[in-house]
Amino acid sequence: MTEQIQLPNQNFASTQGEINLTDMPNDWLIVYFYPKDNTPGCTTQAVGFSCLKDQFDALNTTIIGVSRDSVKTHQNFTEKQALTINLISDKEEVLCKHFDVIKEKNMYGKQVMGIERSTFIFHKGQLIKEYRKVKAAGHAEIVLEDLKALQK
Repeated sequence: MTEQIQLPNQNFASTQGEINLTDMPNDWLIVYFYPKDNTPGCTTQAVGFSCLKDQFDALNTTIIGVSRDSVKTHQNFTEKQALTINLISDKEEVLCKHFDVIKEKNMYGKQVMGIERSTFIFHKGQLIKEYRKVKAAGHAEIVLEDLKALQK
């Protein structure tokens, strides 16, 4: 059995200022990791979560996206795509390592270390469900349906 992932009690820079994942206003928290702002899959995923934000809000759920991009890059991405979700800049890979999402990937025939698209659902700080090797298209809808089922 793998060790349960806990939310780290520290502040991170985000598009909405400094935040601490242990201090979220809602009972439910979705933390999703993605490789890079303004790339096709990552845009699909971020726009998907943004389009469904009202439905997640209605389920008392906060959505946070995480990548290694800077806050400035995140802000440009947010403006360009009209995103409604908060994005954390994890340039030092603190969260990426904590959630074990840095994996060896094959990029144009080269082995590189990058973020494996992953999503985690927490309820009152406890990990309830995790998704690894996520496909971007339709993922936000899957998470929303699973969240509804978990809340029944």
